Formats: sequence, C-alpha cells, structure tokens
Amino acid sequence: MLFSIEAVYLFLGIIVVLGSMFTFADRKNPKRFTSGLFYLLYGVTLLFGKVIPPFYIGLMVLIMVAIVGAGGLKLGSYGEATLEERSRHRGRLKNRLFIPALLIPILTVIGVTWLKNVKVGNVFILDPKNVTLVSLGLATFVALLVSMAMTRSTPFMAVKESRRLLESIGWAALLPQMLATLGTIFTTAGVGAAVSNLVKAIIPTHSLFWIVIAYCIGMALFTMIMGNAFAAFPVMTAGIAVPLLIKQFGVDANHVAALGMFSGYCGTLMTPMAANFNIVPAALLDLKDKNHVIRVQVPTALILLAFNIVAMYVVTLMDL
Repeated sequence: MLFSIEAVYLFLGIIVVLGSMFTFADRKNPKRFTSGLFYLLYGVTLLFGKVIPPFYIGLMVLIMVAIVGAGGLKLGSYGEATLEERSRHRGRLKNRLFIPALLIPILTVIGVTWLKNVKVGNVFILDPKNVTLVSLGLATFVALLVSMAMTRSTPFMAVKESRRLLESIGWAALLPQMLATLGTIFTTAGVGAAVSNLVKAIIPTHSLFWIVIAYCIGMALFTMIMGNAFAAFPVMTAGIAVPLLIKQFGVDANHVAALGMFSGYCGTLMTPMAANFNIVPAALLDLKDKNHVIRVQVPTALILLAFNIVAMYVVTLMDL
C-alpha cells in the first residue's frame, strides 16, 4: 500500500517528539524536564510502537503515569500571537479560515467511500485494513498544508502550535488509547459475547433494522458508561456488529465502524464520565452547574444519534 496506518503514526510521532524538544528548552516551564520526558515517551510509542516489545511500551506508560501522578506535567510558554495579530489575520482570511477544518471530514469521506479499494498497479493507495484512520490522517495532513499556505506560516510554527494544543490537553490526550485498551480487555474477558447473547434474546436477529438500532444505541449507552467511544467500540463491535451485521448480512466493515463510532460520540456528549469533554470545560468556565455542558448537548446528541441510525440503515441496505 502507498499509505499505511504506520505512516499516520509516524506523522503524529514526529510532531510529538519535535514538540517535546521545545518543552525541554522552555525555561518558563517549571517542570520542563519531566514534561518534556512525558511527551518524548508518548512520541516514541507512536513512532516505534510496532517494533518495541510490549513490555517496554508498558514501562514507558508507567513512567508517564508516574510523571502525571507526581505533578510533573506543567504548561509552559508558547509565544502565542497577540489579540491584535489574531484579529488582523481573521480580518484578512475571513470565512476562508473554515476551509482547513472542512477539508478534514470531506477528504476522509472521499477516502473511505471512493479510494478504499483503488490500486496503482498492484498496490493499494490506502491501507485496506485501516481505510478510515488512514483517510483521516491524510485529510489532516492536507488540511495542515492548506493552513500553512493560507496563513503563510512554516512547519516550525505548525509544530509549535501542535505542541501548544497537545500540552493544553495534557495527560487527557492518552485517554483514547488507554480506554481503547480497556475495551480490548473487556472483549477478551467475554463481555462482547455476553452482549451478543443479550441482544439475540431481546431483538429479532433476522431484522437488519433492529440490529442497526441495537448497535447504534448500544454504542451510545456503553460509551456513556465507559466515558469514551474508543472503550465501547471493541465490546459492541465484537458483540453485535461483527457477528450480526458483518458476518450475517455482509455489510462493509468500514461503514459499520465509522457510523458506529459516530453513534458512540453521541454518548460522549451525554455523560459526566467523559470528564475531559464535559466536566473539565465546566470547571474552566467556572459554571455553577457542573453538568450544564451535558444538559446543553443532550438535544444535539439525540438528534445526531437518530441521524446515525438512519444513515447506517441506508448504508447497510446499499451494501447488501
């Protein structure tokens, strides 16, 4: 293949490692050495996770956990543009500022829909096993190039801004991977099989419509319990999507995965367990009602969940 999932991890790892170098050199960060080490280790896991033995990856994760637990992760200085500079740039670019953000979902959908089985000679353009993630990675890279061209910026500035955003998120950046691992553990423990048996006992498994509803709502509900769609995905997909949608009806796995994750994200909007999305913003904004963010998001989440159910049912019918 021309573009594999490893290329995406390589791209991310390079940015994180370069950002960690800025952190090490940031004298305004009171914990620059421990903070730099945290992001350096994170970048190394992205760059070399495929070749480093799992035991040593585990040791690196434990070191990162120890750094966070000991209060070794702090924000530094990022040389941000002043308010006047940002206002001037907004006035120059106006609505064109939305172009890079819109390119990401558009190009991702194009990759998943039209490029998933396209070859150049005998070589796939996109990794056939990870079409969605590779498409997202390529779309992000293209959006980055477009952003740099529009703002007349440099790769140096792109790395610095990436570092600022990553450090603003902090340790929560690791949550998707950690929760995805937790979901894998649940699947290995047989939770997916238990979910599958429960669904088979409740709904008619010969009905594509009811299976789609069970999978989408199940993804949303389990995400609310786990706090992250990455943790819910392996359990619900192993329990419902793989045996009933993919194997029984022959639905395209990429379509199921993409819309299933979107359904899970609807659950993310409605749960306090997704602390980094819902509780942290309420704390930063000093809201009296710590669940106010969730209350505002619930109507949107329910509408999007209904849309995902309809979209998945239509797409699965097209795949039959």
